[in-house]
Amino acid sequence: MSITHNLTTSLSSTSSAFLAPSSFNSRGHVSLPVKSVGICKCIATPEAETGYKTRVTRNPNLGKLQAGYLFPEIARRRSAHLLKYPDAKVISLGIGDTTEPIPEVITDAMSKRSQALSTIQGYSGYGAEQGEKPLRSAIASTFYSDLGIEEDDIFVSDGAKCDISRLQIVFGSNVKMAVQDPSYPAYVDSSVIMGQTGLYQKDVEKFGNIEYMRCSPENGFFPDLSSISRPDIIFFCSPNNPTGAAATREQLTQLVQFAKDNGSIVIHDSAYAMYISGDNPRSIFEIPGAKEVAIETSSFSKYAGFTGVRLGWTVIPKELLFSDGFPVARDFNRIVCTCFNGASNISQAGGLACLSPEGLKAMGEVIGFYKENTNIIVETFDSLGFKVYGGKDAPYVWVHFPGRSSWDVFGEILEKTHVVTTPGSGFGPGGEGFVRVSAFGHRENVLEACRRFKQLYK
Repeated sequence: MSITHNLTTSLSSTSSAFLAPSSFNSRGHVSLPVKSVGICKCIATPEAETGYKTRVTRNPNLGKLQAGYLFPEIARRRSAHLLKYPDAKVISLGIGDTTEPIPEVITDAMSKRSQALSTIQGYSGYGAEQGEKPLRSAIASTFYSDLGIEEDDIFVSDGAKCDISRLQIVFGSNVKMAVQDPSYPAYVDSSVIMGQTGLYQKDVEKFGNIEYMRCSPENGFFPDLSSISRPDIIFFCSPNNPTGAAATREQLTQLVQFAKDNGSIVIHDSAYAMYISGDNPRSIFEIPGAKEVAIETSSFSKYAGFTGVRLGWTVIPKELLFSDGFPVARDFNRIVCTCFNGASNISQAGGLACLSPEGLKAMGEVIGFYKENTNIIVETFDSLGFKVYGGKDAPYVWVHFPGRSSWDVFGEILEKTHVVTTPGSGFGPGGEGFVRVSAFGHRENVLEACRRFKQLYK
């Protein structure tokens, strides 16, 4: 029976093994409290009515940015929709924010650490900017065992997104970036803010001096590297946000060799690696030679529900050197010590609990639940005759609406179904004609959204 058969029927949630092919074992019906849907507001500072102006010039790079950042813009349109339809039950499958509770084994550890701060023996102030030693050691042994990555190669942070900007500071303005097209918009926007780009070219919807590596169904969502001019820094996300495509071992091997041939550095974003269900690499450091050309960022956000807790890490191997032989890790350490006082000690206690045997099992169950959601969404759009990508190795479903503006499709779905998605063009020109549907949602909301999709596109 199709998983979307009788969408009003409640499904059981499931579990999947950590860093292994998924096998969903029912853990029974889960009854979750209904959480009110919050509205994210991007608040603009009103222009002052006084005629007085300072003599400080605005950063011209910020003036290059197009409109607002993608997700606050979606939140703005969602808020406007709620004003128009105040009684509508709006379901958000747009921004990739997690919805399921953090497992108790993890929150218990954070609670104990928090309570200990009220005692003389348990209090701690500033910690190491690079992260607490037990957590760095646990990350190394859990995710990089036998890959030659040591605990002092790992920098614990308040999230991968923050580290992306810190890395941009390390590299400065005199570098050329390459990004997958489509890809997570923070790569391009941080590059623009750093002054690495030229002006926005409206005719092609690209910034000058960025190499957009087109990833499409035709090339299996892996760019034709032979057509790419030499970049200094390559942002590469696998599994990819938004397409959900996970690079194969052969593809990552090509990428590492391309970086070596060109003297480039790859920043490999592995924030969704635990969603991979096959034998595709979960770390770029599984590829021989990658330690000489690659950095890896990752996060607890989509594994343990830490989107609000904030905890991630970046791996910079000792073997990674600038052209003058200076270690990249030493410059990153200098930036971290200047711009950051270390991740919350409470968050780090939660991270350590995540990597305990009980924590790994609990995270696997949460990931399995979201992967069931992706199956429901994929089968819904399949049944409606759409070309659908992703969903297998990532919590995102990439739906093709050929010949249509992705913002128009976003607006149509919001207006007629009260469901928030994400327009593909927000991830780059290669995303035009697609819409990303997130699997992060309560089961009853995903089922209801899919029922509405069927009504709209039947």
